[in-house]
Amino acid sequence: MHRLIDVHVPSRPAAAVLLLHGGAARGGGTLPVSPTQLSVLRMVPIGWRLALARPRTLAVFRVLNSHRGWDTTTTPVADATWAMDQVRDRLGRLPLGLVGHSLGGRAAILAGDQPDVRSVVALNPWLYPSDHQDLTGRAVLIVHGSQDRIASPANAATVAARLRRETSVEEVSVPGGKHAMLRHGAAFERAATRFTVDHLLG
Repeated sequence: MHRLIDVHVPSRPAAAVLLLHGGAARGGGTLPVSPTQLSVLRMVPIGWRLALARPRTLAVFRVLNSHRGWDTTTTPVADATWAMDQVRDRLGRLPLGLVGHSLGGRAAILAGDQPDVRSVVALNPWLYPSDHQDLTGRAVLIVHGSQDRIASPANAATVAARLRRETSVEEVSVPGGKHAMLRHGAAFERAATRFTVDHLLG
């Protein structure tokens, strides 16, 4: 079952960010997500960096997906959409930012057309070259480690080029960065925080 976890929620937030974790590229459709999975825990430091950047105005949440995988019946896009509805019900209509890693990065791009979304950050996104969503009016950042052997930087570049026909897309390469973002992790975190804060709060 999916869950929305508070990282930091000020009394009067001006914007909100949802963090979308990675998971299995195939299968896993019936396996539950554990809060102690490495792919889930990897989003914790990103969440705190965002929260500390604007503690009085930025609400930050982590999404735990209903299942680990991505298949025809269960996708992290549905979890992201559900989480956005939860935030609206709780805080009202605020500018929303999505920050996702791996399959969470793919989910961020494919769910980025939802109402109120203003910024989309995909970290080492696991993408098909054919992936596309109309993100007109949203700002998009794709950060990829040069040593990622799991999610293809070439696929991400193809998707970025297609998105750029309709909206602003920034691409950042992290030299030596690998898929798990453990090496040079601060570079991924800083890029995601800078971009999200700039586009949600100016």
